[in-house]
Amino acid sequence: MYLQVNGASTYCYTGGKPFDAAKPTVVFIHGVLNDHSVWGLQSRYLAHHGWNVLAVDLPGHCKSEGEAPASVEDAAAFIAALLDAAGVQTAALVGHSWGSLIALEAAARLKERVSHLVLVGTAYPMKVSPALIESSLNEPETALKMVNVFSRSTLAAPPSALGPGTWVYGAGMALGRRVLRSNAQVNVFHRGFVACDSYAGGEAAIAQITCPVLFLLGGQDQMTQPKAAQLLMQTARAAGKAVSTSTLPVGHHQMTETPDATLFAIRDFLAR
Repeated sequence: MYLQVNGASTYCYTGGKPFDAAKPTVVFIHGVLNDHSVWGLQSRYLAHHGWNVLAVDLPGHCKSEGEAPASVEDAAAFIAALLDAAGVQTAALVGHSWGSLIALEAAARLKERVSHLVLVGTAYPMKVSPALIESSLNEPETALKMVNVFSRSTLAAPPSALGPGTWVYGAGMALGRRVLRSNAQVNVFHRGFVACDSYAGGEAAIAQITCPVLFLLGGQDQMTQPKAAQLLMQTARAAGKAVSTSTLPVGHHQMTETPDATLFAIRDFLAR
């Protein structure tokens, strides 16, 4: 489905079901050099079990037009505009990696308009190594290979990950190349990493949210290690927020390494 958001055509995958703003809504927000497809297994299930799904391509990524966000704050403002364009008053936000920071910042700004917040593979500060930032700009193929190795606890897909025989490394490489090629004006790989690295509003944001929050982490995550989420957890608890945690025995791509466990954790949290 396409929506006009801030004057630009924006693509949202609805999980194979017609969009219905009257239903409870969940917005899925992808990370750096990803698109809506990383949520395929989770978004389809929820769309067929009573939820209105908007798995968005961020501006300047793949099927969405517009200027690619240069900061977490810019992307959070886009999410607010997306809800307005879709006619959705209240939504749950689910974000992965960079998308988790976007979801967090958006939830802090939107207050009661966000019913639930799910932070998948999150960290704060979400620092990116200078070498990876530099290579994402000047040697993106090298950086892409590094990310696809470090993001996963296994290069052999489990049977439920997009079907038997799925080549998770090759699929990740192909997706990254496609997203990078989709924007000829901006290197969204480098821009996204800089946005993650420079975001300084996490503690203030987690203290301002009004909804329950789930931290869905990977125990073997080398990109956003579970210990790097502790500051957000502690700040949220100190501010009296309702905090839930789930740590899965996988790396940074929970959505494909443990698609069922990731789905069920999100599903059960949204049902509360």
